[in-house]
Amino acid sequence: MSAAPLVGYSSSGSEDEAEAAAGAGGRPRGQSPVPSQRLPVPDSVLHMFPGTEEGPEDDSAKHGGRVRTFPHERGNWATHVYIPYEAREDFLDLLDALLLHAQTYVTRLVRMETFHLSLSQSVVLRHHWILPFVQALKDRMACCHRFCFTANRVKIYTNQEKTRTFVGLEVTSGNTQFLDLVSEVDRVMEEFDLTTFYQDPSFHISLAWCVGDAHLQLEGQCLRELQEIVDEFEDSEMLLRVHAEQVRCKSGNKFFSMPLK
Repeated sequence: MSAAPLVGYSSSGSEDEAEAAAGAGGRPRGQSPVPSQRLPVPDSVLHMFPGTEEGPEDDSAKHGGRVRTFPHERGNWATHVYIPYEAREDFLDLLDALLLHAQTYVTRLVRMETFHLSLSQSVVLRHHWILPFVQALKDRMACCHRFCFTANRVKIYTNQEKTRTFVGLEVTSGNTQFLDLVSEVDRVMEEFDLTTFYQDPSFHISLAWCVGDAHLQLEGQCLRELQEIVDEFEDSEMLLRVHAEQVRCKSGNKFFSMPLK
């Protein structure tokens, strides 16, 4: 049996940073070297500047025990570009049916908190790069049009470190438009000397995840049964046809939206 496709999911952080398409990822080229040791700054001074470039605090207990692929450093912001997906009630009903069945094979699977389709790997930006990076993205996205896509093929993914496994719905129509968007995002990544997206991406919406490599338990019979649930779900053809209307960038705890034409 072939190995599960790799995804660029960071081993920690929010679910919004988690989704990326299949392929072999690499260490972001834009990471800065570890800063030299400095004397601690008194709390009284730190509290005078609430708008400093300190990134969000890292606490693995808040992320289901996941460990970061790259360490958090002062002023470094994990950044991810993606198309958001707003789940309707009937989509969540389908998801509940899929999750309930998948949990008979892997009990530790849990539902994703948010849903989206990645257009980039998770990369690291220095705080002062965020606004220029977002502006460059907006310039690139200004000529891109809205489109429809279908995501109805169940697929199992793992991250590069094999520390997390995901159940996703792969895009089966609309791949050309996704590749066009990735091409524009990649140009911005190159401008900032950051890692571009994968050579052969598998665009998808992640539905559920678990800690560890569980692809062997989920592929084969389980995967076939999950696909049957999707195929037989009422109005699944219309339900899983989605309108892509905006691109979003998340950098640390900041969100930036870029409407498509």
